[in-house]
Amino acid sequence: MYGKAFAPEYQGTLDSLSVNSSLADVLAQADARLRAAESAGAVQEAARCGLAVAEANRRLGNVGAAERAWRASYRAARSAGDPAAMAWAAWSGGTLARQRGAMALARRLLALAAELGERGGSVHARGYALAGLAETGRIQGDYEAVEALHEQLLAEARRRGEARHMVWALEGIAQMHRNTGRYDSALAMFEEAAEIAARADDRRGLAWALRGMADVVSVRDGDTARALGLLTEAAALCGAMDLAGALAYNHKMQANVLYRAARWAEARKLYEQALAEFRDLGEPRGEALARLGLVKSLAHLGRDPARTSADLDELHRTLEAIGLRHARRMVDTARVQLGVAVRPEGEEDEAMAA
Repeated sequence: MYGKAFAPEYQGTLDSLSVNSSLADVLAQADARLRAAESAGAVQEAARCGLAVAEANRRLGNVGAAERAWRASYRAARSAGDPAAMAWAAWSGGTLARQRGAMALARRLLALAAELGERGGSVHARGYALAGLAETGRIQGDYEAVEALHEQLLAEARRRGEARHMVWALEGIAQMHRNTGRYDSALAMFEEAAEIAARADDRRGLAWALRGMADVVSVRDGDTARALGLLTEAAALCGAMDLAGALAYNHKMQANVLYRAARWAEARKLYEQALAEFRDLGEPRGEALARLGLVKSLAHLGRDPARTSADLDELHRTLEAIGLRHARRMVDTARVQLGVAVRPEGEEDEAMAA
């Protein structure tokens, strides 16, 4: 059994906020409460409100403001001698680092958050930090290292009846199954996550689950209509909550579905839209994935193979720098599918100089 989803990152005087609260509303309230706490010299409350400011800004794509807010929250928590609040601030910073493509920094901050959460006796801070470490490894394609941790965190969430973490863990495991060709189990887990999220009123989790379902029914069944319908439902949820990052990934997935249906001109437009959104958000992983889809679409629309090859070379370097193993394999697969060979090093340098 499990209860309604809740948002432990909204703390102190903000603990009445819902996991489904509009991020614009969260930011407005958190900013006001933060200023009041700072004026009153309430350092611990300032740390808690600063966390909400950081998370709202991060999810809205305000990267600079999010960076300043989590650091200020960490400093306030440290001055208050509150390791649990320090853990939450470090978790926010680690999550932001992953969003920005700084995977090594993300791992360091999330490991620190897990340590501080344990020291401060915060089960939730420790659990979110471990989940962040697991997600970082999954995004980098290091499935062997993190699949067991996903399973462990799912079991813990089931024991405590934490719907939001159950949904997160199910979606993470499902994504690894989908990426390794285990489509049936992936779809079953995405569907379970969607059911739990709907019953627990976790609209963010539901949106991600619907996106995962759409991906699987598109790639496994070729059911374009059902996939686009699921993504339309997910997009409405994202838009209502101002989930800019989730909406950008939704647009990219819509483009993926259209690409698989050989509707390349439509896919191109959505990849271009997603690419612009990811650039605005400062999210290099999403930007690289949208660029890959755009390059593939343009190739099918008659683009010069030499330019396609140059773009794939650049994408491979970008993904190598971020450390995304699965995405690098996607570039290699694209070469085979498009019939574009790897160019000799001298030719690549000459093309770059042109």
